Amino acid sequence: MSETTSKTRKLLIDAARKVFARKGIARTTMNDIANASQKGRRTLYMYFKNKEEISSIVIEHEMENLYDMLEAVEKKALPADEKLISFIYTRLDAFKETVTRNGSLRANFFHDSWNVAKVRKGYNLREIAVIKKILNSGISEGIFKIHDVDTTALIIHHSLKGLEVPYIRGLLGGTPDSLILHKQCVMNLIFNGIKQKR
Repeated sequence: MSETTSKTRKLLIDAARKVFARKGIARTTMNDIANASQKGRRTLYMYFKNKEEISSIVIEHEMENLYDMLEAVEKKALPADEKLISFIYTRLDAFKETVTRNGSLRANFFHDSWNVAKVRKGYNLREIAVIKKILNSGISEGIFKIHDVDTTALIIHHSLKGLEVPYIRGLLGGTPDSLILHKQCVMNLIFNGIKQKR
């Protein structure tokens, strides 16, 4: 792919994301995306078959950005318990920021439509793999005592997934102080039973 082709594709994807955020995927047309990108419909159809393909790519890009943030946390030079806390904070805050920034698109991040479920499935597997790395580091460092890393990683992942909507809607603290308190409750719940007694 040439640099010009790559730039045009990126411009079209970004224009689509903005239109989806403003109008929602269902109410957006290919004409809306072409107009927002200031490119013709012919150019748009050179890169994408239809609106559904573009919406999948937009969601993939958003999930890829989220994953990059989580992978960066895993690579930090921190003890595993601090790394897991940082992972949880980063994940909740990054999801909230992504969903808030995407306006009307936000519903699609949580509905089980075929496209979103497909994109999230790949993301979920990668996220679970990062959690396992952190847990295994914690075992090696003598911080965590875990008998089944795979199951523990799945439980943490699904717990965080279950917190997405309430966290984004502000049900887990409206003020900075109450937010810290709710985050601490989450930490205590997750660490109870995996943190090595000293």
